[in-house]
Amino acid sequence: MRRCLSVVAVIAAVALLGAAPPAKLPPGLTPQIMKMMMTLPTGSSPSSLPAGVQPFSGCIPTMGYHYGLAKSWPGGPLYGYYNGKPVFTELMISAKTFAAGTNWDDALQPLPGYRIDHVDIWWEPHGHPGYQIPHYDIHAWYVPHAEHMKYCGNTSGTRPAFLR
Repeated sequence: MRRCLSVVAVIAAVALLGAAPPAKLPPGLTPQIMKMMMTLPTGSSPSSLPAGVQPFSGCIPTMGYHYGLAKSWPGGPLYGYYNGKPVFTELMISAKTFAAGTNWDDALQPLPGYRIDHVDIWWEPHGHPGYQIPHYDIHAWYVPHAEHMKYCGNTSGTRPAFLR
């Protein structure tokens, strides 16, 4: 829990202040990884994603790049992209909204031409940069779990400590 708070604080401080990260980072988080996660892709959005999406993140280990429509932020859907192809559709649902018993029919649809391989539901008790309240990240993946767990240089194949 403290690690998650530390990561959020470090990334938020760097994003807001443009300052160099402090010397002590959460386990596994290096200045290079932080820079990778915060550097948005340049150029036009991939044509295989819905029209009008914009990048919301750099390369996040285990996930890739996140794209979405500004009008649907933060809930989604968001779209993951890595290595030249779409890799997931995501919803971010606040703990409060989820606990209220809201229904979402047909909310996690794959992009045309893709099928869902599996769904991961990740609890974010302190939120994360971009959506800093307790919420669930629900990823409908188009690729096998073992594949996406190695995205963005994550050689361990498990979620890094700084993302838990």
